Amino acid sequence: MDTDRKIISLRFNQDQGCFSCCMESGVRIYNVEPLVEKCHYDIETVGSVAKCEMLYRTNLIALVSGGTRPMFSDNILLIFDDLVKKFILEITFPSSIQAVRMRKDKIIVALLTSIHVFSFPAPTQRLFSLETIRNPRGLLELSPLAAGEKQIIIFPGHKVGSVQILDLACTEMGMSSAPVWISAHKGELACLTFNQQATKIATASVQGTLIRVWDLATKTQLVELRRGSDPATIYCLNFSSNSEYLCCSSDKGTVHIFAVKDLWKNKRMLIPNTNIFGKYANSQWALANFTVPQECACICAFTENNSVIVGKTQKEISAKRNFFVIAACLDGTFHKYVFNQDGNCNRDGFDVFLDVYDDDENLL
Repeated sequence: MDTDRKIISLRFNQDQGCFSCCMESGVRIYNVEPLVEKCHYDIETVGSVAKCEMLYRTNLIALVSGGTRPMFSDNILLIFDDLVKKFILEITFPSSIQAVRMRKDKIIVALLTSIHVFSFPAPTQRLFSLETIRNPRGLLELSPLAAGEKQIIIFPGHKVGSVQILDLACTEMGMSSAPVWISAHKGELACLTFNQQATKIATASVQGTLIRVWDLATKTQLVELRRGSDPATIYCLNFSSNSEYLCCSSDKGTVHIFAVKDLWKNKRMLIPNTNIFGKYANSQWALANFTVPQECACICAFTENNSVIVGKTQKEISAKRNFFVIAACLDGTFHKYVFNQDGNCNRDGFDVFLDVYDDDENLL
């Protein structure tokens, strides 16, 4: 592949309506539905970039340099303003930045063994820091703005396989409390995510065979879903906007779609004697799936199909509502499947998003 077309990382914005593409040649921002390039910044403007965090569809994005032609060190966080086409904020850390998350009033940065929370936009100052277990994957998620006033972060707890939950509002007000955590897996965490309402989280370990969904209020497990029987690297987990479904991508080249609300929709093994196979026989398998290039890292998400259904009641429309499930891959391919609640999943579109050009609009 041409070096200038080499993709370093991909990431959705908070509502999965856009995704950023970090490249050796700069950064590109794409709209998901319809697929169109919203803006791009070339290497002369931003250098090669390893990480990009959007703030919904605003003019502000957070960047961390990387790749072979970086403009800055990877321990410097940069905020770029699309309106003025320049960097407006720079924060230097003692070590490499593993992850960045943003909301309208805060920036959260994960280093290898610590997390730092800053006020934003101005005056930008550090509110507090905390020590963490080693976090080379940069696992850190922030509750979406769709969750109202909730401002919760989740990240790996000090016990291997656990998820620590921290309410930033309580910490900001000086309220102290014992650490809240969920013992999610026996092995190290590989992936975690919120639903849009920040009432549930989904987790996967480095084993990659099981995905667990947890109730955030009670800290109890809601369901255990089986991706497969052999180990895999989980790249991405995302809930649908109504929290009824969950999608998962891995290095096996398959995107899996699970039911989270109506669990009876998930597939199960038809084994007469379940005692021989134990919990495995009772596993809930994906109700639908589709394939992408194997061993090519990709991110996946749902976007609603807003097609008008004529002559149907609202209840009938809800029952028949379809989702698009999309996957954007590091090889530059974009896969779009239409998924209905019966579990049918059919290809609706395919593109090479690197060949999709600017629509001459601003990011806003």
